[in-house]
Amino acid sequence: MPKIFYTERDIEDLFHSGVTTLVVSDDVVVTDLGREKSSKLGVELLREHDQPSSAPIRPYITDKPSPSAAPSLPQMPTPPPTKATLEDRVLDAVQEQVGDTVDSSLLKTIIQRVLKSVGGR
Repeated sequence: MPKIFYTERDIEDLFHSGVTTLVVSDDVVVTDLGREKSSKLGVELLREHDQPSSAPIRPYITDKPSPSAAPSLPQMPTPPPTKATLEDRVLDAVQEQVGDTVDSSLLKTIIQRVLKSVGGR
């Protein structure tokens, strides 16, 4: 299928004919000047799978917070985990996965070596 190109003049003509939204796909291309003109005129350029501006905002899908959402309290920064804490947390997580099948002193030695090699110790 051949590509369709929209220029600045095409966007003006669409706007004057009442078009407010243009779906852009791999086969529909808008030139840079056409994009500028659409921005000035308020013609919305959408990708094929974008939501139109009238679609409801779903915070679990989009990054935009819901306008009715209560403002969150500022979070206190958490200090980075100490080396011993990180080592203990990794040890606990590994022991939870492997159970008692591996000697804990051997696991601790392995974890210490890994943390040292990745700069975590």
